Amino acid sequence: MEAKILEAKQITKYFHDPNTVKVLSDINFSIQKGEFVSVIGKSGCGKSTLLYILSTMDTAYEGDLLINGKSMRNLKEAELAKVRNEQIGFVFQFHYLLNEFNVLRNVMLPGLKLAKYSEEQIEAQAIEKLRILGIESEALKKPNQLSGGQKQRVAIARALINNPLIIMGDEPTGNLDKKNSEVVFEIFEELALEYNQSLLIVTHDPEFASRTKRVIEMQDGQIIRGA
Repeated sequence: MEAKILEAKQITKYFHDPNTVKVLSDINFSIQKGEFVSVIGKSGCGKSTLLYILSTMDTAYEGDLLINGKSMRNLKEAELAKVRNEQIGFVFQFHYLLNEFNVLRNVMLPGLKLAKYSEEQIEAQAIEKLRILGIESEALKKPNQLSGGQKQRVAIARALINNPLIIMGDEPTGNLDKKNSEVVFEIFEELALEYNQSLLIVTHDPEFASRTKRVIEMQDGQIIRGA
């Protein structure tokens, strides 16, 4: 039995602007180590709101969130920031790479911020992540010299630099063509199968979702299948 990396327990969320609206209702599910999970549902169903809570960015909810068996409920913001940097890797629809730095430095930045290893060690780890993703040869280029697909691979390498417990993705293929979407899917699949990396990916792409190990489908703030 693999360890539970993340567990949502009866998570309920309200918006109060100006009227009170329930946007998430009694969300319960867990993710095991090495599991590749997608979250689907129509726009407005609550999947991005849920991801925001699961990533510890939003703390105004009812219920509980456990990451690596530890409750996130009563942690201070500085403690949550440490959890985000150490244990969660983020991949977004837009890569958010910094053009003033080369690819290698972009990948290193979360590692430098965490400061768990020396700069030389972080650089070696960054080169290794780029090698795994097949873009080691682009290490000294600036992001604006890369294609869209290459930029997203750099963003994935950056998400991996601190060896997180889980990668969370918000529409990571939403800005890519079919060919590059396929490349990103294959990278995620390899990370899960070969490196036992847990992944939770919110996507609008039903084809992408259908090939993941588990699909969580949401409707009107509730999970209707896959929990």
